[in-house]
Amino acid sequence: MRRELFRNMLLSFSVTSLSAFRPIFAIVIEITYYLMKPYIICHMMASVDGRIDCDMTERIGGNEYYDALEQLHCDSDISGRVTMQKHFALPELFEAKDFTPIGKPSFYKACDAEGYTIAVDSKGRLRWPANCSEGRPLLVITGENAPKEYAEALRQQGISWIAAGKDETDLTQAVEILSKEFGVQRLAVVGGGIINGAFLKAGLLDEVSVVVGAGIDGRKGMTAVFDGIDDPSFPTTILKLNSVERIGDNSVWLRYSF
Repeated sequence: MRRELFRNMLLSFSVTSLSAFRPIFAIVIEITYYLMKPYIICHMMASVDGRIDCDMTERIGGNEYYDALEQLHCDSDISGRVTMQKHFALPELFEAKDFTPIGKPSFYKACDAEGYTIAVDSKGRLRWPANCSEGRPLLVITGENAPKEYAEALRQQGISWIAAGKDETDLTQAVEILSKEFGVQRLAVVGGGIINGAFLKAGLLDEVSVVVGAGIDGRKGMTAVFDGIDDPSFPTTILKLNSVERIGDNSVWLRYSF
């Protein structure tokens, strides 16, 4: 993970005359890294077998998911393309006439706000019915290869955007911009499983929060809480259990740190 990479690079620094200062440098680097990003929590509702299909989770719980989310005190939340396309975006995709890419890391801030509803749309294809969602301004994170025309369409609609990463969205760079330029302090990653897996793989998560509903999905091929990592050598992630709480009638709220 990224934070481990920073630590190991510093601690392996080979200049003998500075060896006594390595622990201090390690602390400074780690503190700097954490100041550059929001505190990030992956928060999900899942069945006993770890599946997260929204229609299914609605049947196995009530308001437990949202009650727990409120207690996390996150000023912003972020969702992946599939989730936003299903639940908020317009059905017709954006069709660019000019495919000239944005071409560099950049952002546009449509407004100041205490928090944002954030969508990751790497290719710049989703269209939006409004510039707000869930009572907060919408912000779209896309890749640098997305068309300039798409970024301009967002600007004209009053929607903030961030372009980070070429072949795929650079989540590390994007969350640093969210912290520095948009003032995001606590960010909830609320699915789906692919974006959760991307945040896990990038080493950006500080906490995992899962409300387990009293039900089993069992269907083949349904998305899990963390999904989409296609590297078979990706190591098992070890967590520390912080709390267990009964929530609602039959659900359990689990909170883990790394």
